[in-house]
Amino acid sequence: MTLNNSRRERPAKPALSREWAVAETIEIMRREGLEKATMRRVAKALDTGPASLYVYVANTADLHSAVLDELIGTLAPGAHGDWRTRLESLLAGYSEVLYAYPGLARSALMLRPTGPYALRLYDQLLGLLLEGSIAPSRAAWGVDLLLQYVTSSAAEHSPPAPKDIGGDEREADDENALAAAVASADPQVTPHLAVRAETVISGTPSQRTTWAIRALVAGITATPTTDGTGDHA
Repeated sequence: MTLNNSRRERPAKPALSREWAVAETIEIMRREGLEKATMRRVAKALDTGPASLYVYVANTADLHSAVLDELIGTLAPGAHGDWRTRLESLLAGYSEVLYAYPGLARSALMLRPTGPYALRLYDQLLGLLLEGSIAPSRAAWGVDLLLQYVTSSAAEHSPPAPKDIGGDEREADDENALAAAVASADPQVTPHLAVRAETVISGTPSQRTTWAIRALVAGITATPTTDGTGDHA
């Protein structure tokens, strides 16, 4: 007698691997948010136990770091324009990845990703700054500054995770509250803020990010490192 549900006739599960765990984590993150992508939740989705995952990832932070690295790997370097245009394009792509997955930018502030794709991103940015004839030490320190800014800006402005109370409405309320606070500033206490209220809250996050990157690059170009070491090619 042959059983239709016999073990022999069932399709074999793929072998558990770090790559499979990362791919499943990304799917959970897309559906439910990063905060739900715990070791236990991912293990359940992979039909295994959390202990099995520890063979491939050290902990949840390591798993999230691997996810961020995998997403960074999807970035396409800007192939057109001068070095500044390509630099802005590459950083804009990194920013879009962080904005696309609420919570990831906030985690990235603590993760300091060091995976192969993160290192490739660093190398591409460094190469672009060097192409702009920026001194090597300034370029090296400058890449760190640019990545920190883009990550922290995305963490500040990215919308809450889908499961968070309020979601996009809460983000809009926060922006409205800030605008209202600035608009109602007491001219006796904050005279400059009161006079320039509209300017203070002007611009979209994208416009401000682009301006900030250009301002940072200008500063990186003009500012020597602490002791000037490596300021000459």
